[in-house]
Amino acid sequence: MPLRLLKYAFSKEHPDPAFFTQPDSLKHSYDAVIIGGGGHGLAAAYYLAKDHGITNVAVLEKGYLGGGNTGRNTTIVRSNYLTPEGVKFYDTSVRLFQELSEDLNLNLFYSTRGHFTLAHTESAMRTMRWRAEVNKHVGVESYVVGPDDILKACPQIDISCGGNAPILGALYHAPGSIARHDAVAWGYARGAYQRGVDIFQSTEVWDIKTSGGKVVGLNTSRGFIATNKVLSAVAGFTPRITDMLGIRTPIVIQPLQACVTEPMKPWLDTILVSGSLHVYVSQSSRGELVMGASLDPYELHSTRSTLDFVEGLSGHILDMFPFLSNVKVVRQWAGMADMTPDFAPIMGKTPIEGFYLDAGWGTWGFKATPVSGKTMAETIAKDQAPELIHSFRLSRFEDYELTGEKGAASVGH
Repeated sequence: MPLRLLKYAFSKEHPDPAFFTQPDSLKHSYDAVIIGGGGHGLAAAYYLAKDHGITNVAVLEKGYLGGGNTGRNTTIVRSNYLTPEGVKFYDTSVRLFQELSEDLNLNLFYSTRGHFTLAHTESAMRTMRWRAEVNKHVGVESYVVGPDDILKACPQIDISCGGNAPILGALYHAPGSIARHDAVAWGYARGAYQRGVDIFQSTEVWDIKTSGGKVVGLNTSRGFIATNKVLSAVAGFTPRITDMLGIRTPIVIQPLQACVTEPMKPWLDTILVSGSLHVYVSQSSRGELVMGASLDPYELHSTRSTLDFVEGLSGHILDMFPFLSNVKVVRQWAGMADMTPDFAPIMGKTPIEGFYLDAGWGTWGFKATPVSGKTMAETIAKDQAPELIHSFRLSRFEDYELTGEKGAASVGH
């Protein structure tokens, strides 16, 4: 560490204020309580205060901030989805992400790389053309490219994939980016705290109280809170919260694993995803290769990692990049993906008045952090979901009006 930096670090003349301080105790009542101190919950608190002036808000996190799926994803931001509803929604999020460092006054290491979804079969190419047309219709920059374009952007790739699954082309999405997930969570936490929001870590919700079909409060590990508005933004823990209220959802929890390599000099400038090989890879600002694969094929409420995952992923990565054979994997982990049948989230109001749900994020939650926070804040403030998330309402499963994003989830199936 440079001596000049150490000088400032230990200087009392240049104190660095804490991102937030935790109150000693809960207030007796809050205008709104958010369960979940990940990116989505903290973003909702931030926009409640910033956009709607609602500051008497508590965020309750049973662990530490960003310790759930926010800190366990591979940080890809994109909007090249399959349905017009999905593309519009995620494009709004990308636009918010592009201004977020300035908005939060924090370097989020947001880096636009371009995103290639590789196609290894003719049927996959047809899907890429379909997605490209939907994207263009909505005004999102995505188009189909051939092997030469892929090689130009990433000359290190083996287009033949070891002869096992030759790459025929790809859907190229220019706005595809990466960002630091922990910085996003803590940036929203600081912004919410500066506007008067109370943030509590190590605080578990034990029960949600209702009366006459309306929310009236919560029992927590720190005591009772009176409130008539509660947002659940807990990803893989969603069934435990909805069970408290007897709300049925089609969410199934499956582990999703990822890993990083040792740092190396920058060489991978873009983001590569293969729906056929079920892999995705990008290089972080620290030089690590950040890699993930498909969901584990079983329902399990666990964040354990497995040897089977890293062996299978490594084999596919080496098909694409044989020269990485001596590179070490230094860390792997898992998150709990809350999957829905149509591969789209569940957002908005529920049958219980005053209880709002932000769930069903599966493998696509981080990229939606800003827009989910903004739209859920509006839903809570106005008790009415904006049109942008109408297609994600819980009642769509009852109405048989599914959104159908499975083909755009790439590695989620």
